[in-house]
Amino acid sequence: MSRPGPKNLITDVPGIEVGNAENRDVLTGTTVIVADEPATAACAVAGGGPGTRETDLLRADTMVEQVDAVVLSGGSAYGLAAADGVSAKLGAMGRGYGLKDLPGVPKTPIVPAAILYDLANGGDKGWGEQPPYRLLGEEAFENRAKSFPLGNVGCGLGANAGAHAGGLGSASLRTADGMTIGALAGVNCFGSVFMPGTSCFWAWPYEQNGEFGNHRPGEGYNPDPEEWGDAKMNPQPGQNTTIACIATDAALSPAQAHRVAQMALSGFSRAIRPVFAPFDGDALFVLSTGKIPLEEPSPISLTRIGELAASTLARAIARGVYEADQ
Repeated sequence: MSRPGPKNLITDVPGIEVGNAENRDVLTGTTVIVADEPATAACAVAGGGPGTRETDLLRADTMVEQVDAVVLSGGSAYGLAAADGVSAKLGAMGRGYGLKDLPGVPKTPIVPAAILYDLANGGDKGWGEQPPYRLLGEEAFENRAKSFPLGNVGCGLGANAGAHAGGLGSASLRTADGMTIGALAGVNCFGSVFMPGTSCFWAWPYEQNGEFGNHRPGEGYNPDPEEWGDAKMNPQPGQNTTIACIATDAALSPAQAHRVAQMALSGFSRAIRPVFAPFDGDALFVLSTGKIPLEEPSPISLTRIGELAASTLARAIARGVYEADQ
């Protein structure tokens, strides 16, 4: 039977570490997912107001097939600069892509990124010409580890999930045949993660071991399809987003990783209602460390991975909000 990994974090995937950094005066933060070795990657964008970096590079038909890290950050477009800090750190280590090893020619770290909007959350945003995000990226990279807290940390520090505090969430699943899938999400959605009139998460069917409170809807519960619950009542363009990363040690090609990303998007739908709105910037990355070859690299095997990624992501989203409320 498949069960959560020992930490129930995306870092249960061997070869993956996560670092967080926050500026609590600005009320914002950055999260970086670092692969020990270059990882095959893909991206899927579903929201109508995304903010991303290097996502075109992740198409299955492009030349560069692997990445060194993924950055998820607060700060709207300013937050994309966090990837500059991570790239600088990786470059100083000699990591990155290069057609050839040439003396005096630095390699180029490949660091895709996505951001969420937290500029209107009441923090001190009077940074003038010095937004904090490059430094936050550097700090998050230096803080990378196998264990990390959830809730009001990293890119989830200044987030809001509907009418509730948002946050950083993560979850993992280890299958009986030894494959691990992990998810991490910064939850700043317009929609609600709770079923209307209850403390029950929409993602409750996927919960493992009471990881987000073990709340269940009452018998006969039947919400009005037009009732969204505790969504944000006055959404503004670009101010709502859930950004996420899936990691697995299953060996995936770029095209296979892209299919997993497309399937994993349903994890958003299982945890948030409504989702993928015109004013959401929902984006999802997939990383494959390639440590475990698929015994049967068939469409059925890929379907299995995509489904497990979706359910694990739904759990990570719920955990991000649950931990932020604790």
